[in-house]
Amino acid sequence: MNGPGPRPTTRAAPAAADDGIPAPGVIGIGLAAVLTFALAQGSWQWFATFIGVTLLAVMLAFQRRARWTPDIRSPYMRGLVAYALVIGLCVAVALAPLLQRAAWLFPMPGTRGQCALRGRYAALQAEAALGNLAGGDGAALAYVQQDEAAKAVAECLAATTTLWLPLYGVGVAVLVGAGSWFRDRARVRAATP
Repeated sequence: MNGPGPRPTTRAAPAAADDGIPAPGVIGIGLAAVLTFALAQGSWQWFATFIGVTLLAVMLAFQRRARWTPDIRSPYMRGLVAYALVIGLCVAVALAPLLQRAAWLFPMPGTRGQCALRGRYAALQAEAALGNLAGGDGAALAYVQQDEAAKAVAECLAATTTLWLPLYGVGVAVLVGAGSWFRDRARVRAATP
């Protein structure tokens, strides 16, 4: 009963960086950054910076690009565009809380003053909501007014920051894409005799 023995099976070799296949992490990291935007409600919190920096570190650690070619329709260019856009998105998520809070970094002309007015209005609404109860405890009223004003200002600034974040993300993507393209081109030319 000597039948045929076990047949050797061949497994495909893992794809190398030069095979024209971008790293699979680009899609996952892009999705995580988009979910961060989608789930962010109200003011941008510092945890968004942690998420953005973490995604950026993962992206930089595990990204590989195909071999540079000058063809605009090449796998290299598709991978480079995805890489640059995801890096821009990660940087935008990481910078959002700082942009919201730092007038020197993100001046938002006119908006900061309008957001302050919205905060004053929220303080007046808090006082009106308490009605006659406000006279009983002035310290509690002052706390509630300050808290409501701060929330209104933060939400106003967060909404404006979110409107401007794509500009920052695209700017970073353009810089990263151009820098990577020139660096990869120089490496290929240096390696070619």
